[in-house]
Amino acid sequence: MRIQGAVALVTGASSGIGWAVARRLAEAGARVVAHGRDAARLAELSRLTGATVVTGDLSEPASVAAVADRAGPVDILVNNAGAGWAGAFQDMPGEQVARLVEVNLTAPIQLTRAVLPGMLARGAGNLTFVTSIAGRTPVAAEAVYSATKAGLDAFAESLRYELSGTAVQVSVLVPGVVDTPFFDRRGRPYQRRRPRPLPPELVADTLVNGIAADRAELYAPRWLRLPVAVRGTMPGVYRRLAGRFGGGG
Repeated sequence: MRIQGAVALVTGASSGIGWAVARRLAEAGARVVAHGRDAARLAELSRLTGATVVTGDLSEPASVAAVADRAGPVDILVNNAGAGWAGAFQDMPGEQVARLVEVNLTAPIQLTRAVLPGMLARGAGNLTFVTSIAGRTPVAAEAVYSATKAGLDAFAESLRYELSGTAVQVSVLVPGVVDTPFFDRRGRPYQRRRPRPLPPELVADTLVNGIAADRAELYAPRWLRLPVAVRGTMPGVYRRLAGRFGGGG
């Protein structure tokens, strides 16, 4: 995928991975459309990168449609925006369940639906989905978050098969623990000593390099492939290890 001159819509760009990805894409020559909810942060991102700013809450269907409309024709879509919630499932408020499903799963599907016809008509495009290791190796106290990320993973893979033979590439980035405000916003800070959180800039490098190379699957860090492989090939061993060391983050 040629990034130079491409229009790239990045959701959740007002902080964390999205902020770093928007900057990295702009450095690579893309015309960035940065989406987020924090207007002040987006204004700073625009000052630094020249990005066009689009605000909106992706938990609201009308806002999703407005973001797609204001972004216009898109060559690269980075579905990065996400919401989290940590705690016992029985204590999770119903409105938080609905929000996680809307932001993490429904909004990326709807944004993809909005931009894909144009990509196919122009004969080029990239659809990137930022999932989570929690969607491939589910963790305790994040049942709904894990479910939404697993669903996004499945959607992306199904879409990749469907678009085989076209010039539209589907990429999935599976990040582990990243040093962003996500953990504070989910209601529980990151409590483990290991693995240490990655800088979002390193994750952004992995993502943007993967888009340029038309890579279907990306892990940050790369060793995350190991627990996924163990779960797939030796599920009994994986469950015993997960039960022993815990599944929380």
